[in-house]
Amino acid sequence: MNRRKALLVLASALPLAGCLQPHTTGSIVAARPSGEGYVLATGDKLRVIVFGQDSLSNIYQVDASGRITMPLVGAVQVGGLSTAAASAAIETKLKGGYIREPKVTVEVDTYRPFFILGEVTTSGQFPFVNGMTVQTAVAIAGGFTPRAQRRYAEVTRRTIRGLQTAEVPITYPVRPGDTVVIKERWF
Repeated sequence: MNRRKALLVLASALPLAGCLQPHTTGSIVAARPSGEGYVLATGDKLRVIVFGQDSLSNIYQVDASGRITMPLVGAVQVGGLSTAAASAAIETKLKGGYIREPKVTVEVDTYRPFFILGEVTTSGQFPFVNGMTVQTAVAIAGGFTPRAQRRYAEVTRRTIRGLQTAEVPITYPVRPGDTVVIKERWF
């Protein structure tokens, strides 16, 4: 009972979801990668559609500095923004002497990968899948090793407050860019 309380207190004390769109699972706050609450970051691939400008509409990858580079306007800072805010930033750049009234839509084409380490068959970097939990991340990594702790995992997530790490239940939602660590059990 005390261990369960400690897990719940730790998980709620470190709001891994930051200020993203909340979705409660028990008493632990999680977040969905889709929708306006998703924050763009390095590794995301964005489908940018500039209506009436086929030469500008394309898929762009967010680079290490959080930018995409487009023809005409060059680098546009999108890291840390929602897709709607990224659309507005691109529109603002295009209005600066290139297009009179640009209409821009930004969608996430491919989410950044997640990472899994520890007591799994194949640790490493894997493509993110919508609706993923720690348990499905373990399945993607080939399953648990015989010595794996199967009831909880450690998740590290970059939030507005920096890197946050917490011990979470195996059913906890994984987000793009998360690092999941499956610990070794001792008995």
